[in-house]
Amino acid sequence: MENTKTIKFSRVDSAKFFRTLNKRVNTYFKENNVERTGNWKLYLKTIIMFSLFLTPYFLLLSIDLPGWAQLLLTIVMGVGMAGVGMNVMHDGNHGSFSKKKWVNKIMGSSIYILAGNVYNWQVQHNVLHHTYTNIHGHDEDLEAGRILRFSKHAKWYKHHRFQHFYSIFLYGLLTFNWALTTDFLQMKRYLKRKLSYGEFPNPKLEWTKLVITKLIYLSIWIILPLLVLDIAWWKVLLGFFVMHYTAGVILSVVFQLAHVIDEADMPLPDQTGTMKNTWAIHQLFTTVNFSTKNKVVNWFTGGLNHQVEHHIFPHISHIHYTKISKIVKETAQEFNLPYNEYKTTRKAIIAHFKYLKEMGMQPALQPA
Repeated sequence: MENTKTIKFSRVDSAKFFRTLNKRVNTYFKENNVERTGNWKLYLKTIIMFSLFLTPYFLLLSIDLPGWAQLLLTIVMGVGMAGVGMNVMHDGNHGSFSKKKWVNKIMGSSIYILAGNVYNWQVQHNVLHHTYTNIHGHDEDLEAGRILRFSKHAKWYKHHRFQHFYSIFLYGLLTFNWALTTDFLQMKRYLKRKLSYGEFPNPKLEWTKLVITKLIYLSIWIILPLLVLDIAWWKVLLGFFVMHYTAGVILSVVFQLAHVIDEADMPLPDQTGTMKNTWAIHQLFTTVNFSTKNKVVNWFTGGLNHQVEHHIFPHISHIHYTKISKIVKETAQEFNLPYNEYKTTRKAIIAHFKYLKEMGMQPALQPA
């Protein structure tokens, strides 16, 4: 990864797009007397998502169930795990869950029972991804080592020809890798580069928190079930893996549909390190919405299908995205700027794997 300090966004927006949009969105909240943070709808959803995630866990520990039922409950836990991540942890770590900082901190800290780490997530997501969206070498969400090629700027390898077939199997490993390796590698990298979301933390304290929270996490999800359940150890590990794999597939697919898709630009800075557009306009070019009229998708994904709105207004809770999306869309069209969206999730998924196939082709054979 390159040094993020080398990137600058253009300050030239002669049409004043963001100023106009921001004024209109502010007016919406003012006229409707609505807070930008969460409300009872989000609090109710939080209870439902945590119940979906944790109720099966307590059932597994307290009731003697047949193997197929145990497996089914681990899948439900994975769905709940993804739900907590997208709806609760995400808003909490963006500071949009509540007006109260301590509530945001608690909700953001739910990442610890999802196998992640607050410091790492805030640097990768809030700093690198939200600031340098889809910029190769700066946005770590585009980094997949050698195994997957998400950008035409990434090096091509022969095995990429098959990535549209094997990628979905790797997507399920997202949170499983969080639990085991990713957090340790990220923390080493981020602390070395002195990256932070807000004040730079004490490295020793962050390493201590990481080790302690990982030990607590493994104790809850592996050691306790091994001690309580009268089943073979490999069944406990299988259940743990299935839970993570379910969550990983859901989270990865939702993330990819917003940025790793043909409509999302992957621009590079010029020789001076300056991007062509201002930050807000850059978000319109690099982000894609999907299935925004589907109430179930809106509800479950925590508004992550409204990525355009989320990227321009990350400090507004996702429960408002449906309402402000009309303002964002109309303003973008008024200024002759893109507003990328797929009408359905199915169309977006097809487009994503089509894009992966294109990126997997030998560069000389790729469409211009």
